[in-house]
Amino acid sequence: MKVLVAQTCGFCNGVRNAIRMAEKVLAQHRQVSCGEKKACSAGAATKAGVYSLGPIIHNSDMVQHLAKAGLKTVNKVEEIQSGTVIIRSHGAAPQQKAALKEKGLKIVDATCVLVKRLQHIAKQLKKDGYKVVIIGDENHPEVQAVVGSARDVYVIADKRDLNKLPKNTKLGIVCQTTESPQHVGRMLAAIDRSSFSEVKVINTLCKEAIKRQESAVQLCKQVDIMFVLGGLESANTRKLAELCKKVNKQTFHLQNWNELDKSILLGNNIDPAASLLPSKTAGVTAGASTPQWIIDEFVKNLQAL
Repeated sequence: MKVLVAQTCGFCNGVRNAIRMAEKVLAQHRQVSCGEKKACSAGAATKAGVYSLGPIIHNSDMVQHLAKAGLKTVNKVEEIQSGTVIIRSHGAAPQQKAALKEKGLKIVDATCVLVKRLQHIAKQLKKDGYKVVIIGDENHPEVQAVVGSARDVYVIADKRDLNKLPKNTKLGIVCQTTESPQHVGRMLAAIDRSSFSEVKVINTLCKEAIKRQESAVQLCKQVDIMFVLGGLESANTRKLAELCKKVNKQTFHLQNWNELDKSILLGNNIDPAASLLPSKTAGVTAGASTPQWIIDEFVKNLQAL
């Protein structure tokens, strides 16, 4: 089968930086641990571990890889007693950071610079007297960190949430970094029809996420079947799959090669008459949190079919 890979896909700079920082901290911890084990039989160094407050990125394969190297993922500050804590790429609320400092834990901040910018903008909008509105998913850690940073933030995912907005007041609007420009545009148009005294919109979209979206949509127009690789919990990967699905119905969001149901290559899941023979073309893209080895393995195995 012929396989084409999107021109822009896989790790973005923010994710790459978070992984690099985690690997550096883990390597340092191993060195210290080995040194202290030689110095004392108690092995005290192993008690102070390296933790990530929530998955460092939204990709289970990468999280498992780092777990083997010693990174422990926890969901609450209370679960950490001592050691080093890595703030994941999605960031953390100020209250969480304060709690970590209070416990005397060493903090390594791997928050994406664009997420930090979003938090700063939200805080400044509130300081300037605006009611802060963020277009995004209220359950996503990036959005939750923004809510924790600015407080009293109105989170709207789609038009059904517009009734949450306060009336006749100043609105300061930002968006989750991984949203698509099209969705943000539709939401802004809908908000424009609501009741407010003033509105200020600041673009907080990630250009890297937009590049991946544009590249994926362009590719899925040229292929018979499209595969979007990445964590099912990854917002930017889900957005890629959503956009591709609108253009090519034979789009499938998979975490890795092991999840591929080979029957879909015969059209069984979509149209039994649309058998995808080896002469057909498949497209592959991946979210910003998908490691290169996942992409390479998938492409190699697909080509070999």
